[in-house]
Amino acid sequence: MPTQLPDIDPGETQEWIESFDALVAARGPERARYVMLRLLERARERQLGVPALRSTDYINTIPPEREPWFPGDEEVERKIRSIIRWNAAVMVSDANRPGLGVGGHIATYQSSASLYEVGFNHFFRGKDHPGGGDQLYIQGHASPGIYARAFLEGRLTHQQLYRFRQEVQHGKGAGLPSYPHPRLMPEFWEFPTVSMGLTGINSIYQARFNRYLANRGIKDTSQQRVWAFLGDGEMAEPESLGAIRIAAREELDNLVWVVNCNLQQLDGPVTGNGKIIQELEANFRGAGWNVIKVIWGREWDELLARDVDGVLVNQMNTMPDGAFQTFSVENGAYNREHFFGPDPRLRKMVEHLTDEQIEKLPRGGHDYRKVYAAFDAATKAVGQPTVILAHTIKGWTIDALEGRNATHQMKKLSPAELKKFRDRLHLPMTDKELDSFYDATGTAPFYRPADDSPEIAYLHERRAALGGPLPRRVDRSRPLTLPGDATYAELKKGGGKNKVATTMATVRLLRDWMKDPVIGQRIVPIAPDEYRTFGMDSMFPGAKVYDPAGQTYEAVDRDMLLAYKTSAHGQMLHEGISEAGAMASAIAAGSAYSTHGEHMIPFYIFYSMFGFQRTGDSIWAMADQLARGFLIGATAGRTTLTGEGLQHADGHSPLLAATNPAVVHYDPAFGYEVGHIMRAGLERMYGPQPEDVIFYLTVYNEPTTQPPEPAEVDVDGILRGLHRVAATETSGGAHATSAAPRVRLLASGVAFPWIDEAARLLADEWGVAAETWSVTSWNELARDGVAAEDWNLLHPDQPPRHAYVEERLGNDGAPVVAVSDFMAAVPLQIAKWVPADYRVLGTDGFGFADTRAAARRFFRVDAQSVVVQALRALADAGAVPAEVVTQALERYRIDDPTAVADVTQEGADA
Repeated sequence: MPTQLPDIDPGETQEWIESFDALVAARGPERARYVMLRLLERARERQLGVPALRSTDYINTIPPEREPWFPGDEEVERKIRSIIRWNAAVMVSDANRPGLGVGGHIATYQSSASLYEVGFNHFFRGKDHPGGGDQLYIQGHASPGIYARAFLEGRLTHQQLYRFRQEVQHGKGAGLPSYPHPRLMPEFWEFPTVSMGLTGINSIYQARFNRYLANRGIKDTSQQRVWAFLGDGEMAEPESLGAIRIAAREELDNLVWVVNCNLQQLDGPVTGNGKIIQELEANFRGAGWNVIKVIWGREWDELLARDVDGVLVNQMNTMPDGAFQTFSVENGAYNREHFFGPDPRLRKMVEHLTDEQIEKLPRGGHDYRKVYAAFDAATKAVGQPTVILAHTIKGWTIDALEGRNATHQMKKLSPAELKKFRDRLHLPMTDKELDSFYDATGTAPFYRPADDSPEIAYLHERRAALGGPLPRRVDRSRPLTLPGDATYAELKKGGGKNKVATTMATVRLLRDWMKDPVIGQRIVPIAPDEYRTFGMDSMFPGAKVYDPAGQTYEAVDRDMLLAYKTSAHGQMLHEGISEAGAMASAIAAGSAYSTHGEHMIPFYIFYSMFGFQRTGDSIWAMADQLARGFLIGATAGRTTLTGEGLQHADGHSPLLAATNPAVVHYDPAFGYEVGHIMRAGLERMYGPQPEDVIFYLTVYNEPTTQPPEPAEVDVDGILRGLHRVAATETSGGAHATSAAPRVRLLASGVAFPWIDEAARLLADEWGVAAETWSVTSWNELARDGVAAEDWNLLHPDQPPRHAYVEERLGNDGAPVVAVSDFMAAVPLQIAKWVPADYRVLGTDGFGFADTRAAARRFFRVDAQSVVVQALRALADAGAVPAEVVTQALERYRIDDPTAVADVTQEGADA
């Protein structure tokens, strides 16, 4: 601050202050303000270190004299735009005809039509462009306009538009989904964008991944640009602005955001008492973005040229958004009185304009030439991402909707409203044609000129010149040769005398994959600031962490063997403390086969608690985008990382994973299981017939005994979710007889050692024979059971199918006890198909900080608790005396965590 610095020449300082005071007195505050702004601008040009202004005047960034020549036929493009506007609105109105009423959004596209059409006709490069084509994120609620354009192009039919939001009842592909969904229209939509806010962060990491591919020499992406359309209301979502510094830091000048600032969110103004465009400008400028504002249409240029004393600019600067929304719906007389009226200089400025002319003074986002100038400048910006803030009116051109707070809820247009809309668009349809069609169908007709019309010819010519239609999703990837048996041999050997955590087994296999000559360079390791936690720091020297700037400093750990190394060619994506950013990278990498024609294999490893719970919405987006890859929920379970406390205790991620149909979850106990599961993941996602699924593995930081793979290992059982590890045995314990009681013990992941020990205790101390089974996937077993029941429902004339778990366990009368390090609801998923008395132990409740032994005793899932539960099941069945349960309870004190206070543990740090 100036007051904190010494004044080395007070006399000179005083002269500058007096000079400024004289300027204010002689020329007024507006002139003084202008001079100060020019001085600040000059100071930045001379690199004096003066902080940049957070926002500029509420006028267009590009003045008229700097606007480029418009290369298109504006009249033909206006006609095309009018036709698309009509069909987009009619599509939604038709979808709400009597007896249907499936909703939709009319107003969003009407406000942004010019923004999209400038792009489609002049900037957006298609998939057949020599440079590879652009990636285009469409604002979700604007999807009707995109369908309407595809209809003009001949890519969609009248019938499909008429069946908007009717995806099932007319047959597959006969209708259209509500929003951009690649999974629902895999040859049309490329990016899902209606989970609002995710467009922002996902587009940033997509642009960054494009650079990653180029820097690693996998694909030249230098001519590809990412365009993302967002709404000003949507910018309130934390994900919208949360990662903008990443784009600026990495100088992503291949990224352009277009924010449709119609000043409205769903039910009212975004900031009625403020100015959202100014607020966003400050955010983006502060983060280092190139900001282009498109506020006013060309009719304002002449008025601004008259504004010699800055009174008009001052009025624009000080008028709140709520007032501008009101001006947009009121007539010219109201605008003259309330916007121009308060100051005689403003009134004089518009005295030559009629009320009708004042009423039609447009917002910049509806002016084709202003928008073109902004897009042109954005594509020429170097070293910075660009955001275009375009002022529009929600529902523009539809009199019944324009600027109304209720536009989001308005789905249906009456015949009178349709006629006004038609007149506004100058479409060649008579009242009689509209009335007769409406009377016959309760809807309005779509309009499409003849194939040889100037509009259709122009539309096709422009898209052909830019590389074909958009949006469009194309898979041009080539099959990969996957690693063979040798790569998995090490995991089959087991750990020998050493205990090994399944996290380490998983990371070991990843290292072997990265050495593979084919897939090695296509693996994208991703972690949110936790590589060392998962034992992956050994990859730093070889694979290196990706940083487009390389490494410009001398690292503090440079003398260490596992020093942290960054490189512009680095393979590892180290996202800092941002699970959301890491997921965005996983999505970009996992869909590279379609966005770039290059198979990339994301391997995102994270604290399992911070996966589905914190970024589940992004995982849904990954599934919607048909992305593939591995999500590794490390340090999984509620009791394996108990020193970290409640928020690190994952007891429920398998349940959350089960809700996503694309996620295949496994909870392996052994290294050899990890090998088979990950190999199956590679083959299913990257083999000859790739599936659009995501493999999610929960792995643990607790070292456990790793046996070698059995000679007769049941690989099919491992992949389907259940295989037997050990048959029943007894060793002549206290209650052993020639026909010893039998029980089956099921466990997943880190819980398997608990049932292994429980089986020993049951045999040695209670004469009970126990089989042990490893459940690699409760979720897949449950899905199999549901699928069997569904098949039986639809095939009553066929022999019934049985769930896999029912087939494998059989019904021999032995009770079944299941346990995992997750909530009881996880194993309970399969209860319906277990053909026996089924008892479940789980870690329900909040986590806490303590030792593993104490936590497991508290939740009653440890080996002794399994023993008591097994004995209780046998006692209920009459297989052992009831007093045996009491004896076991007294011996093991499973209700008392202090009983295990002296139990030591290893490998609990994280």
